[in-house]
Amino acid sequence: MEVEVKLRLLTAAAHLRLATLLAPFHLKTLHQRNLFFDTPQNDLSLRRAVLRLRFLGNNTPSPPTSCILSLKAKPTLANGISRVEEDEEEIDAGLAKECVDSPCKLSDLGSRVLNRVREEYGFKDFSGFVCLGGFENVRNVYEWRGVKLEVDETKFDFGNCYEVECETEEPERVKSMIAEFLSENNVEFKDSDMTKFAVFRSGKLP
Repeated sequence: MEVEVKLRLLTAAAHLRLATLLAPFHLKTLHQRNLFFDTPQNDLSLRRAVLRLRFLGNNTPSPPTSCILSLKAKPTLANGISRVEEDEEEIDAGLAKECVDSPCKLSDLGSRVLNRVREEYGFKDFSGFVCLGGFENVRNVYEWRGVKLEVDETKFDFGNCYEVECETEEPERVKSMIAEFLSENNVEFKDSDMTKFAVFRSGKLP
């Protein structure tokens, strides 16, 4: 179970202000390309599951250096705290790119995560799957007050969103700490009430 604090930054200016405040604690910047797969009938989505390929690179537009395949299931997001069952594994970025162009090739990956999809959701193979598209995400990672903050600029086709996330086993305490810091520094925010995938599927900014 992945548990995260998720707070939406309301403006690009708020995102910039937070990045400036956190600059002394910066660890790295990640460029992520997130692509999603399902059947045309949305069989996975209807069962509250999401299948994602995440291509990772240190700089854009350089080719991705790695790719993570993940299955997320049974998500909840309330009061700015997300809980979701997550299983993931690294796969070859070249093979993953072939799956984007031809989703039926997912069947050939020999992936533990995809075997779970077959077994738990009743698919013989992935011949009927399509790539739904996705979005780009620029993630700045900070080591701050004993936690790892991830500050995202997510680039959808219909606009940009900004969010701060923190995976933690103490979500209420960490959320209070982050919210207090944002309020003290006049960084406009609110609890996130939609996942990035849900925003992508809605086709509009929240």
